[in-house]
Amino acid sequence: MTNQADTDRFEQQRQEKLAQIEAMGIDPYGSRYDDVEPAAAAKARYRDDDESQRARCAGRIVLLRDIGKLIFITLRDRTGTIQVGLSKSLLTAQWPLAKLLDIGDIIGAAGKLGKTKTGEITIWVEDGGLTFLSKCLFQPPEKFHGLADIDQRYRQRYVDLWANPEVLERFQKRSTIVAAIRRFLTARGFLEVETPMMQTIAGGAAAKPFITHHNALDLDLYLRISPELFLKRLLVGGLERVFEINRNFRNEGLSRHHNPEFTMMELYQAYGDYRAMMDLTEEIVGACIETLGLNTKVQFGDAQIDFARPWRRARYADLLQEHSGCAVDDLPALRAKARALSIDDAGMDDAVLVNEVFETTVERNLTAPTFVIDYPAVLCPLAKRSRTDPRYAERFELFVVGMELANAYTELNDPAVQYENFLHQLRGQEESLTKMDTDYVTALKYAMPPAGGLGIGIDRLVMVLTGATTIRDVILFPLLKPVTPENK
Repeated sequence: MTNQADTDRFEQQRQEKLAQIEAMGIDPYGSRYDDVEPAAAAKARYRDDDESQRARCAGRIVLLRDIGKLIFITLRDRTGTIQVGLSKSLLTAQWPLAKLLDIGDIIGAAGKLGKTKTGEITIWVEDGGLTFLSKCLFQPPEKFHGLADIDQRYRQRYVDLWANPEVLERFQKRSTIVAAIRRFLTARGFLEVETPMMQTIAGGAAAKPFITHHNALDLDLYLRISPELFLKRLLVGGLERVFEINRNFRNEGLSRHHNPEFTMMELYQAYGDYRAMMDLTEEIVGACIETLGLNTKVQFGDAQIDFARPWRRARYADLLQEHSGCAVDDLPALRAKARALSIDDAGMDDAVLVNEVFETTVERNLTAPTFVIDYPAVLCPLAKRSRTDPRYAERFELFVVGMELANAYTELNDPAVQYENFLHQLRGQEESLTKMDTDYVTALKYAMPPAGGLGIGIDRLVMVLTGATTIRDVILFPLLKPVTPENK
């Protein structure tokens, strides 16, 4: 492991090379460099029988082998790597610059495209074809193919991305997934919208918000925990199919599955219901899998997940009975089970208790894609109750490898019932947060069409489809505890 003395020495050596480059009259931080071809494209078009081929690429040096009058460089860009050959016989004027190159430097390389004796496609740079674009002053990771320290990787994602090609690939896949969702929804008549990030009422979900203050209005505001109530106002306004992909903020704990700010895709479809949302969820995930070029079987850790449709649909009450041994309405048995599971049930509301037991006993067993349907209605103040059994709401949550991936309702559009549900929801909450969104109730009085609503956690979806077992691996800059002398 490199110690601080070595780090200082390496930086000093690079500073000296920086000064030598400047003394040559070369700007060590470069300028515009046009007509750059991706490394993968240059390699893909190479033909053995064409000696006139040329290439012009740019990227970071991730491997450098200096063997005297010949230097071989592995250059990496966003598409992959390509070898660059620097020969003293071809670079008479620029050879002194070539000898000042370091791993981590960013350069442009232009010249004849050929192959080495070992069959490696190589850009043979000629005089004038070597362009210095940016000097790296810190010593990169000891092995060009890996920045191994997990905490350092998250804190220095800018190094992690180029030191670990699989990390760059994962975030490229994330972008591909989001783009696939946008294309899918737009093709089906959904309109992408934006709703407020700062809200006067923390609504749309049961979660603790982050609080901020607007000085000019002298007004406390909440970073949104959900866009739901604003998106449904748009249904009232006549935008019958809307979606938003954006950040939510919840002032809660950190774990492998939780980050305080996270990305959600939330949509609402007039004249739909929660069963239509199940079909739509399968189609959206299927579109992402197809775009990534995967088959229906996806590896996640030790588990293989089969996304072949249709996915399992199981009732909340049946799963609770199966995994806890308790009926959903047998409260004495459920309280005994909670205590056996070390859940402190003192003063806990019955509905909350039931869900605590469900989360503890059921969720970890849901590996294959499973729609958990028909939740107890008391847990779902924004969902419409079942017409056949009003004890349950027309709601589902999608679980994959024990992790909630999506949540959906048949949306409640009766203003009187919504008002009563809000009153019940607010009882026992922290006083500063007990505010009813009366404007939303007013909006419902203008008539909201029957609708289905769906939220999909983008971060978790990316986790599953890329095999990342922690949410920090799919968020470019996850929230981390500040470095202090105690945890350095």
